[in-house]
Amino acid sequence: MLTDPIADMLTRIRNAHLALHKEVNVPRSKMKESLAAILKQEGYVEDVAAADKTITITLKYQKGKSAIQGLRRVSTPGRRVYVGSSDISCVQNGLGICILSTSSGVLDGMTAHEKKVGGELLCEIW
Repeated sequence: MLTDPIADMLTRIRNAHLALHKEVNVPRSKMKESLAAILKQEGYVEDVAAADKTITITLKYQKGKSAIQGLRRVSTPGRRVYVGSSDISCVQNGLGICILSTSSGVLDGMTAHEKKVGGELLCEIW
């Protein structure tokens, strides 16, 4: 049993990018589907398809380089990190995004700041 499924998803994506795989499969959950949808919306992955028990994420490359340069899990099961709407920081001076779990659902940092909602800072992607 996994203790941190979100970190497992991010690690699978990171490893697949390093191995230059075209797609990666992760076990399905609502939280992971929301994370993958934000990655697609922001242009970090090509496509997201949810099957019965898995989510297939088609990775995106630009001139042989990965569209995702780095992933970092911020809030862990042992150390939860919460931020208010005014405390949402820029990732890599605006070149990346942060993803939050809020009362309005899973949102990227810019949308959460516009809606003036804070929440648990899940991860940073650049």
